Amino acid sequence: MGIGEWPVLRQVTGTDTTGRGRAVKSRRTDGLRSRIADADQVVKSVCPYCAVGCGQNVYVRNGRVVQIEGDPDSPISRGRLCPKGSASLQLTTGEARRFEVLHRRPHAADWEVLDLGTAMDVLADRVIETRRRYWQWEHGGKRVRRTMGIASLGGATLDNEENYLMKKLYTALGAIQIENQARI
Repeated sequence: MGIGEWPVLRQVTGTDTTGRGRAVKSRRTDGLRSRIADADQVVKSVCPYCAVGCGQNVYVRNGRVVQIEGDPDSPISRGRLCPKGSASLQLTTGEARRFEVLHRRPHAADWEVLDLGTAMDVLADRVIETRRRYWQWEHGGKRVRRTMGIASLGGATLDNEENYLMKKLYTALGAIQIENQARI
């Protein structure tokens, strides 16, 4: 960088004396483009991390999510996102995202990859065993027909319809401890 490119010198000698415009921009900064500049579409969404329901603008290019930012039109968050909401791009495109089922057997130290069919069989076997083991026909002299061994806490990303179906499933299994954060 030559002396004429030094931001302080440009600020003192130029018209941008407050240092909030051209004086503080470098050639590199001038060449930068926003990640959303060439997005094909903007999809309105809701942050999946908690029950607040902050609005998000999801920028898509060629069918892929390229950026997620706070939605300034949202009456809840007015364009602001917490650190988790700001990092939600990683939820969709992060390198650490897994696309297979991981299972760690009891007392094992490492995870193993299972195919979906095997994982569903393991889950079904555990649900059946839990119902058999903790089923109560009566409690305190009253007929209850329930299991206290199964509970559900639905996440904030589930909508009312999904939570309705989950409630029906868990009720059919005999579970009574069912809660969710439905909001979208």
